[in-house]
Amino acid sequence: MPKLILIVLLVVYGIGIYRFWVGFERTNFQRNLPYRIGLSLLWPALFAINKSFRRNFRKALKG
Repeated sequence: MPKLILIVLLVVYGIGIYRFWVGFERTNFQRNLPYRIGLSLLWPALFAINKSFRRNFRKALKG
């Protein structure tokens, strides 16, 4: 059971990275590659603690 939970979390994390990466152009963030990679990899933590990031993350997912 713990392995299943870990797999589900990794899948959700991967889907979040992909969807944010694809919709990144809709956000207000800088358009450079290192910034885009960092935000994509850190999205769960930033989503939890930063209101501005949550707003931009939702913009990226719409589309």
